[in-house]
Amino acid sequence: LLSPDSSFLPVLQKDPSKALVIAVTTRAIFNLEQEHKLYLERGKEEYTRHQQANQHKPLPPGTAFAFIQAVQYVNKKMLESNPAENDLFDILVLSNNSPESGVRVINSAKHYGLEISKFCFVSDEDSTQYLKSHGVKLFLSADRTDVCNALQRGVSAALVFQQEVQAPSTPLRVVFDGDAVLFSDETDQIFQEQGLEGAVQYERAMEAVPMGEGPLKTFAMHLGKMRRKFSQEKSPIRTYLVTARSGRDMGIRAIKTLREWGLAIDEAFFMDGAPKGPILAQIQPHIFFDDGLHNIQGAQNVGVPSAWVP
Repeated sequence: LLSPDSSFLPVLQKDPSKALVIAVTTRAIFNLEQEHKLYLERGKEEYTRHQQANQHKPLPPGTAFAFIQAVQYVNKKMLESNPAENDLFDILVLSNNSPESGVRVINSAKHYGLEISKFCFVSDEDSTQYLKSHGVKLFLSADRTDVCNALQRGVSAALVFQQEVQAPSTPLRVVFDGDAVLFSDETDQIFQEQGLEGAVQYERAMEAVPMGEGPLKTFAMHLGKMRRKFSQEKSPIRTYLVTARSGRDMGIRAIKTLREWGLAIDEAFFMDGAPKGPILAQIQPHIFFDDGLHNIQGAQNVGVPSAWVP
């Protein structure tokens, strides 16, 4: 149970025009699967009653929980390096809960010491309409419709699947897939139409032309900007590219695109279609972004927190 006399440090208010604002839903950050089942089976009123009756009982961590803890660690390191730093992560919770049932969510965040600056309890069916007004650069949700709505509004977004997650140690480790995540899906489309040989020929012909931007490029660029404030050895952020591309035939254009963007990736793995699970198990990221559900499943099988970019 929550301790009634716990004392919490005030949350540092961030400058939203400079911060990397991440919005998470309650079901992304906490495990609310039992409560969600209650909501679906017995309705909103019963769900609200349950949340009010258990408002002092902390919710268990969800898929994005370790990721939020790790970005908090980055903020701490940034401020230790420069107390006037305003290029920080800013976390807000966007929820379809009513304010009455939201008390348990706030209490849970306090219980775990999560540095969340804003809680938005919105009864609208489409709460993603508020993302742009908060300057959100990444939205994580356990609801597919939410994610699709956010992407249509031009906000980087991904769907998290509830799973048991080991809490990895710091620094923050983020793994990106390439095509249709960091990069556009132009080569994926060629692959669907013309097969692997056609995609390889296309890549060779386009080698000197940077690829288009994918849905998570903006988020990755902001991460890279924060990472550059530290030496590689002391950085509290590590980024990885784990792509199904082969290094020999299709790796050069990917590397040249990253160079053109000025995005330094710590490690890149060109898997040539091999399963990504084993390498992800070795990296132990706080979050892995991919557009392929088979890759998400492989990551889940090795306990890696995963987010699907549809």
